[in-house]
Amino acid sequence: MYLKSIELVGFKSFGRKTELAFGSPIVAVVGPNGSGKSNVAEAFRFVLGEQSMKSMRSKRGEDLIWGGSPGLPRANRGAVRVVFDNADRLLDLDFKEVVIERVVYRDGQNEYLLNGTVVRLKDVIRLLAGANIGGSGYQIISQGEADRILNASPKERREMVEDALGLKLYQHKKAESERKLGETGVNIDKTKSLRRELAPHINFLRVQVEKIEKARELKEQLAAKLNEYLAREHAWISQEDARLSEEIRMHETELRKLSESVRAARGARGSSSDAALAGLQGKLAEREGKLAAARRESERLARELGRAEGALEANNVTVEAIVPVPHVRNFARELDATVSELERVDDIARVRSVLQDIRSRIKSFIEGLSGAAPVTNEEVKQQVKSLADSLARVREEETNLADELESLRKGIAEARESGFAAERDLVALEASVREAQSKLGGVRAARENIAEARRRFEEEVREGIALVGAAVHSWEKAEIPPGALSEERSVQEKRRRDIERLKIKIEESGSGSGEAVVKEFTQTKERDEFLAKELADLEASAASLKDIIAELEKTIDARFHEGLKLINEALKNFFTKLFGGGYAKLSVEQPRRKPLRGSYGAGPADDDIEDDDIPEEEELYAGLSISVSLPRKKIHGLEVLSGGERALTSIALIFSMTQVNPPPFLVLDETDAALDEANSKRYADMILGLGAKSQLIVITHNRATMAAAGELYGVTMSGDGVSKLLSVKLEEAERVAK
Repeated sequence: MYLKSIELVGFKSFGRKTELAFGSPIVAVVGPNGSGKSNVAEAFRFVLGEQSMKSMRSKRGEDLIWGGSPGLPRANRGAVRVVFDNADRLLDLDFKEVVIERVVYRDGQNEYLLNGTVVRLKDVIRLLAGANIGGSGYQIISQGEADRILNASPKERREMVEDALGLKLYQHKKAESERKLGETGVNIDKTKSLRRELAPHINFLRVQVEKIEKARELKEQLAAKLNEYLAREHAWISQEDARLSEEIRMHETELRKLSESVRAARGARGSSSDAALAGLQGKLAEREGKLAAARRESERLARELGRAEGALEANNVTVEAIVPVPHVRNFARELDATVSELERVDDIARVRSVLQDIRSRIKSFIEGLSGAAPVTNEEVKQQVKSLADSLARVREEETNLADELESLRKGIAEARESGFAAERDLVALEASVREAQSKLGGVRAARENIAEARRRFEEEVREGIALVGAAVHSWEKAEIPPGALSEERSVQEKRRRDIERLKIKIEESGSGSGEAVVKEFTQTKERDEFLAKELADLEASAASLKDIIAELEKTIDARFHEGLKLINEALKNFFTKLFGGGYAKLSVEQPRRKPLRGSYGAGPADDDIEDDDIPEEEELYAGLSISVSLPRKKIHGLEVLSGGERALTSIALIFSMTQVNPPPFLVLDETDAALDEANSKRYADMILGLGAKSQLIVITHNRATMAAAGELYGVTMSGDGVSKLLSVKLEEAERVAK
């Protein structure tokens, strides 16, 4: 089974989300009148892309949306979602399940979704057409349309049959080929029109080209003289340019060497002399600072030495006079007693405590002696000796610094003299640089004159190309003419004046723009040849398209007649089952013809029209007609059939069409409404046969049809106007009943 389920949300009377799952080959939808059964069939039409509001019993898109009731407010959108089982790749998508959804909004806008992705209606139709699915008249039969195929015109009837036979793809290809053929025909007409427009212009250009040919002799003379002149001029310019280039190179080399010498002199003066002078001056300042510091230190030490010597003469204090002997003996006896007592103690903590006390007493004793004792005679002598040594050392350093200062002053004088000599050498080098630059400027000015001569030469070459063409370039391959490098310039100037007079003659002849005319003639002629080739290609393409169309028509015709034969065989069987005899047959009508003109409006008399002027007649579309013969009745036309007979005939025809190229599913909306009990039983048997090839969704009131279904959906409508579903699987119900 390919059709898995259909879901309706806010569509017509299904105000709430409703889903119908199809688990049986034949599913019947039943319910009282007005409950919303037919809305299920219209939901299939809607989601498969139906655009006719009339076929869905509506006038505009808003009519398809739930309009609301006292118990349930109206919806802003209506949506139908159908799910296909694509395990067998019936649909050309690489998905095991394909979901197609269509949404309509109250402003009339529609939205199509394929597996949740927004797509175009064209994409949906093409996808379904590849699987022989669509909202066609034979696949979905809505209520009251059972005999639509009987009421249809022969042309519409044939289109239904072609659709049922799966010829839509070939019809699309044929229509596409016919469209391309029409475009090719338009392009052929445009190409022919362009060639007709180009013909007069080509003739005019041809005359101009002939005039240009008459001036070629004059141009050949100019080319010969111009080639000699250009060869001599180029040789002289090249020689002078090479000579001056060599001189420039020599002067630049000399100038570069002088410039390097100047830079070296400046660098030596700046980096060595100046740096050395600055270094000597820095050392001089440093030594002067040190000498001043040494002198200050010498004076300080001399003053301190004088004071120390005076103190030495006045001091006669000795150590014995400072320390009192009884006091020392008493302090010694106390320490000896404390130590003796400590020898008898075994407690380590006690020993440590006594030792700390002894240390404190010794420290206090010494500090007491040192704080109260005056400076001794020996200490003053040591101080005088130290100051005398320091003074001698400072005076020696002062002498050394004075000698070093004298040496630095001599070095500074010598560095300044050396800088003056380097400055004189630098001035001489800069004078040489300026002289070299002057010589180089003169040579460059001469070369500028040569460059101007070269520009004039190039201008003469361009003028020669404009007048003579590519023949001017012959001078490039020619050898240097004799005397070209040694002759006077006045001779070359005379040649130039002769060439100028010849140019004036060519311009006066009116062939100055000959190359442009020849180029335009060539391009126009090439365009005409290109259009001729394009015309041939278009005609070949048109012929190929005609062959393709003929082949498609042949294929369509062969498949149509083959399928029509099978449909008639199936129609005979179904008709016999339903009517107990008789026959029904589809026949191809003979195509009618009409003249393209003469039938409408006034025109010339027939006598005034020649046979060759009469256009071919247009062949009309050959439709299908139906002929029936009922048993025990002499009836052969559809017009005299009763309502029940027309219903049976329509059913037989629809079922026979589905037998040749069975669609994946069929939707039948009360097609058995007009059948009696006996025919209802036959109809149910036919439904069972169809269920073996296609899925069937049958909307019915008929009990026999319900019995043929494997699953029933009951549609009811409560007081709020919303359609609801009740489902029953008959096979499970039978097992439960047993």
